[in-house]
Amino acid sequence: MTKLSVLDLCPVNEGDNVAVALANSAALAVKAEQLGYQRFWLAEHHNMPGIASAATSVVIGHVAAATTKIRVGAGGVMLPNHSPLVIAEQYGTLEALFPGRIDLGLGRAPGGDQATLHALRRSNSGSVDNFPDDVLELQRYLNDESAGANGITATPGAGSKVPLWILGSSLYGAQLAAKLGLPYAFASHFAPQLLEQALAVYRRDFKPSAQLDKPYVMLGFNICGSDTDAAAEYLASSGAQAIRNLRYGRPAKLPPPVDGFVQSLNPMERTMLNEMRRYSAIGSMETMRRAMNDFIAKTEADELMLAAHIYDQDARHRSYEMAAEIISG
Repeated sequence: MTKLSVLDLCPVNEGDNVAVALANSAALAVKAEQLGYQRFWLAEHHNMPGIASAATSVVIGHVAAATTKIRVGAGGVMLPNHSPLVIAEQYGTLEALFPGRIDLGLGRAPGGDQATLHALRRSNSGSVDNFPDDVLELQRYLNDESAGANGITATPGAGSKVPLWILGSSLYGAQLAAKLGLPYAFASHFAPQLLEQALAVYRRDFKPSAQLDKPYVMLGFNICGSDTDAAAEYLASSGAQAIRNLRYGRPAKLPPPVDGFVQSLNPMERTMLNEMRRYSAIGSMETMRRAMNDFIAKTEADELMLAAHIYDQDARHRSYEMAAEIISG
């Protein structure tokens, strides 16, 4: 049976603040744990007023403390923004606090614009071109219980063996994950174009490693469920508004739903939205079941990471309940 997990951006709703968003994320994680979800991941984004998970490791600690068994992790840490040693220390600390429950997904995108990159004050050593070397350096810090070749030991971190994942939306991440023998998470919930090619490359070229003996794929997938298709489309309009705002360079807090939003878009905007939401289950229980089952049959995904960009928290929880019910039979 395909496993289910949650991707949470710790969304800040219009009319709310970061404190409310953090409380909502913890409450959603508790709900996901009760529903039997495998893991709960938070994403690193910067300079985004609607996303409160920029300090990703801190929010992971907050969520892990509110739960008892669900795995909690980064989906992901944008490694070019950080020193591998610092990330090893942060996630080694989390693993010491919550043993056996921490994941570390790694991406090579910056998670922000050029001005944000400058504000993060990373030198050329943090270039995306160095991503494979940075992954290997981080892996050494987490695996080695004594000082590595550079004479440095990550404390905490050394010997923690926090499991690494490679995140991606292109063939690059698929190739790297296969070469290193790491599990692969593809961002098909917002960048579906290369999904089939990336899966083929990853599965064809995978080389077993100490962490993983065979390919393991987790795929992003959008959900928004309600009693009827129309009601679900109404709830999903919050996420649709957020997508349009981001595409026009106007990131904002998550807006409340509005009637007829998709119909109000011009043809170009509607095409863009439909493409980004290609892999989604938006609708009634039956509509969601059909979309989820078709996607699993098409991709043979080991795990789905579900994203629900819904303004109302009860409705958001209900969507995750519906997805769990569909998968459980």
